[in-house]
Amino acid sequence: MALLERVTITGYRSARDVVLEPGDLCALVGESSSGKSTVLSAIWTLLEPAAPMPTGDDVSRGAERVHIEARVGGRTIFLDARPPASMNLNRGVAPPTLFFPANLRPSTVLAPVRGSAERAAKTVRAAAPDGTGDWAAGDGGIALLHAVEALLEARVRGLVVLIEEPELYLSPPAQRLLFRLLRRLSERGRNQVLYSTHAPVFLGVDRLDELVLVRHGARTGTTLVQPEALSQQQSFRALAEFDAERAEIFLSRAVVLVEGRTEKLVLPFVFAALGIDSDREAITVVNCGGKGNIPLFAEICNACSIPYVVVHDRDAPRGKQPAEGDRIANALIARAAGRRRTVMMVPDFERVVGLTAKRGKPAAAWRLFQSGNGEVPAPLRQAVERVVAAARRAPRTSRGG
Repeated sequence: MALLERVTITGYRSARDVVLEPGDLCALVGESSSGKSTVLSAIWTLLEPAAPMPTGDDVSRGAERVHIEARVGGRTIFLDARPPASMNLNRGVAPPTLFFPANLRPSTVLAPVRGSAERAAKTVRAAAPDGTGDWAAGDGGIALLHAVEALLEARVRGLVVLIEEPELYLSPPAQRLLFRLLRRLSERGRNQVLYSTHAPVFLGVDRLDELVLVRHGARTGTTLVQPEALSQQQSFRALAEFDAERAEIFLSRAVVLVEGRTEKLVLPFVFAALGIDSDREAITVVNCGGKGNIPLFAEICNACSIPYVVVHDRDAPRGKQPAEGDRIANALIARAAGRRRTVMMVPDFERVVGLTAKRGKPAAAWRLFQSGNGEVPAPLRQAVERVVAAARRAPRTSRGG
């Protein structure tokens, strides 16, 4: 069972009314300034005696007080503040906590500690080159990696670890290593690890319930989406099909799901031909690796409330039935995505865009569209317009922390 069973944050910065139910490992995923750091900071403020108490600047606009509480071992701890007038605090059963903020990565790595977490903090400091905890002369990313290794070697128990952007200053291989170490830390000794990230490497997509999608809207402030766990069969397929590139769907404002490489190569040129910068709109084109995988990706987008559009082949001219396998696949896509989120290419993508090559279709598509002079077929224009509209309806970040 996780140490923190339920966390409620009210009136704290952008987190006007937020409820989080973290597991042993919890990844907060969202755009910059969506409120990921706010959630981690609130938890640290509640749990750690050395954390500064909320000030008037921390109170949400329109709120009168800050209230942060957590269920720990069936009991409730809380912080209630009306700065600067009053403070009510009960940390009775708070677990020891270590916080690794992004801004301290090049120096001390670890935020101030006082009380029950001091022993674990000494383990981290001892891992520094001079044994004093000053990592300033070293590499901030490697410092965090060594700190987590030291906690594992010391076999710490019952610890809450909070980390902002563990990917900072690390190469992709080092990021993968750190992710494995964080999982080991969460699995051993009833430790709980919560971190914010922009890196697909740190998203265990086969364990969807470990992800918390953080959004920010001008009216709502920070909001959280916690998807339910995948079925065993879906989990295995997600593990097999999702790589770091495909995991970008969790970091996007909207997604286009396509069958294969040709479509993935062509779509960015279609966006450009229509005068749209897909990166600026935070739209990702995802190669699902075949029509049969599209329902899985659509169901994951549904579970995570990620806006998306599917582009797929009908694989038969109008008035003619597709082969049985294609007919079944088309029906599964329609069931998962719905008609409004589906753009069907009739009879298929290649003939809609005018690709006649039987071999080397991605290269032929690149040659056709890379000049930017090609006519954009109506179905592709429709797909782009739908996904752009979805992206622009999605909550946008503002000053959220």
